[in-house]
Amino acid sequence: MRHARLISTAHYLPERRIDNESLAAHFATLGKPEVIGKFEAGSGIRQRWYAPDDWATSDLALPAAREALHRAGRRAEDVDLIILGSDSPDYITPATSTVLQHKLGAFNAGTFDIGCACASFPTAVATAAGILQGRAGVRTVLLVGAYMMRKLADPDDPMIFFYGDGAGAAGMELDNDTGYLGAAFRADGTYARSWGIFAGGTAEPATIDAVAAGRTRVRLLERYPPEINDDGWPRLFDQLCANTGIDVDQVDHLIFTQVRRNTIELVADRIGLPREKAPMIMDRCGYTGSACIPMALSDGIERGAIRNGQLVVMIGSGVGYNQTAVALHL
Repeated sequence: MRHARLISTAHYLPERRIDNESLAAHFATLGKPEVIGKFEAGSGIRQRWYAPDDWATSDLALPAAREALHRAGRRAEDVDLIILGSDSPDYITPATSTVLQHKLGAFNAGTFDIGCACASFPTAVATAAGILQGRAGVRTVLLVGAYMMRKLADPDDPMIFFYGDGAGAAGMELDNDTGYLGAAFRADGTYARSWGIFAGGTAEPATIDAVAAGRTRVRLLERYPPEINDDGWPRLFDQLCANTGIDVDQVDHLIFTQVRRNTIELVADRIGLPREKAPMIMDRCGYTGSACIPMALSDGIERGAIRNGQLVVMIGSGVGYNQTAVALHL
């Protein structure tokens, strides 16, 4: 049996750097001088990067996608399928993956979007592996995670602290060597009204009143209890180990959703993983949501910390909530 395997990775950060000091100055004028320091202490985020204001999410995805293809030695016309994960799409419909397909010139590719928020990239990896191994006539899959939630946020909302723009991409094909091993999934829709954009869809179409009330912007209505990730990630990891036959001692790198340093360190300790095996990029990149896991993977490979043949686990957690874990050999 041939195995689905990542053949390349890449990531993209835009050029405009926004540090915590500039945000703190802004929120001081709003009478909230302490909020940025509080968020920094828990998250470890010190800066984030913004794309040009006239860019959409597909514009962020494009350079990451191009670089992933270049590193794989593939052309855009070689791509059979594009899977794009984001909860900050260009439009409600059509799918952002179709927009990317056109901009990339991947005229032979089919496309679809995955909307599992920050769990989108591990979900895309599992989906692509199943398609590649399912004899669907697909040879080359381009996976992309892209995030531009800050354009959908109120700039005076303190949660803007977290949102950074960015994109990550990977190519996947079948290979004789071991690659993708398996996945695990969890969700709990009772939290669906906690954090989201609640107007603009069929539950509440966009209206003048909805826009004026801020319901077409992303809003945190009720904080998630910390045990969602503190306890949920270890349970999901245990489920992944049971599904794939791996154990924590075999894992070379475990890439979590890059939102809170304290949570990542706590979960690593709970499952018995040395903290140095849980890479973090949020300090340099901010919280890049649907893009953060492929960005952290690509960053680790570029630095030489993550190497060919190593066992990598990715655990993503997104609003809704959705959680997905995948394991694969590079």
